[in-house]
Amino acid sequence: MYPKGNLFIPASVGQLEAILKEPQGEAKGVALVCHPHPLGGGTMHNKVVFRAAAGLVDAGLITLRFNFRGVGASDGEHDGKAETQDVRDALNYLAENYSNLEITLAGFSFGSRMGSEVAMNDERVVRLISIGTPVDKYDDFDYLEDLRKPILFVHGDSDEFGALENVQKLVIKVPNAELVYFENCGHFFDNHLNELREAVKNWTQAQIKKK
Repeated sequence: MYPKGNLFIPASVGQLEAILKEPQGEAKGVALVCHPHPLGGGTMHNKVVFRAAAGLVDAGLITLRFNFRGVGASDGEHDGKAETQDVRDALNYLAENYSNLEITLAGFSFGSRMGSEVAMNDERVVRLISIGTPVDKYDDFDYLEDLRKPILFVHGDSDEFGALENVQKLVIKVPNAELVYFENCGHFFDNHLNELREAVKNWTQAQIKKK
């Protein structure tokens, strides 16, 4: 049984269960982390989501992770596409409560697909992180070629849902994109979770310094 979230945020389906973590010292921004596919057991407690969120907190960002509709104590039912509205609702919560801070959006697997579709055209989001990008499961990631914001791809060379060479082909086409990948690493970053956390922290810190 997973622990409950520490808050509920208003959403179009009612409310979404979420967890908010604050960094030590003055916040340098806020972040949203989107979890993997609910039908595969994805929740905001997923170990990759947890480490990515920790890396963002390490970088000085107030970080929100949430359960998509129908997951945990979140209202609604899984849809597969309407989850983009959940991302918008979560971004609205951050924008309304931290209006003076820039937003970074990170997503893992299904969360990267839902999150990036929304974030690329949302002016409140200044940068994106796509983890375990499932380019072989969703063949429509080409929309990222129009992205004009910095984006970090974090991947494993043995990812079951996105061959590294296919991710590399996408990265080449995306402006302002960087790729970090780990060897002998599958989709869930087993044995590479600490490196994942560090990669997220280091890239985010570097991006903040550029501003």
